[in-house]
Amino acid sequence: MPDSKALTFIIGGARSGKSAHAETLATTLPPPWTYVATGQAYDDEMRERIALHRSRRGEGWTTIDAPLDLAGALEALPDNQPVLVDCLTLWLTNHMLADHDLDLECRRLADVLSWPHGPWFVVSNEVGQGIVPDNALARRFRDAAGRLNQQVAAVADTVLLMVAGLPLKVK
Repeated sequence: MPDSKALTFIIGGARSGKSAHAETLATTLPPPWTYVATGQAYDDEMRERIALHRSRRGEGWTTIDAPLDLAGALEALPDNQPVLVDCLTLWLTNHMLADHDLDLECRRLADVLSWPHGPWFVVSNEVGQGIVPDNALARRFRDAAGRLNQQVAAVADTVLLMVAGLPLKVK
């Protein structure tokens, strides 16, 4: 069972079971549970994904949408409540599309994550194990996501790598 004020970082590839495992970990703790969502529904496919996540969570969850100011949303949360952030790569994408200073935003987020107010579970995609992208924007994203994931892993108490629905403890 996670510590009362600890950061668990759950990382893995697409459809590796990251979100479901994070939800399972969070719900081993007493409610209320807070889900901090970073995704934005720009199309039907994304709306469907968001609806699936919401239906899977069920009752007992409060959802906070934080597509850009994730650090601020986390700082405003009450102490000692389980929090699930899903996911850092969507948050990073939102900042890239808004042409924000990625280094500044990532440092700010890592600073907040280094002092969790309760048991926090943060989900991100591992994007560096595939082929080198063929365009500059995709390479920039891959590199920024890799740096962000390293920053978060460095401040996390526990790091889990999800592979085919199975959690592997890395840290």
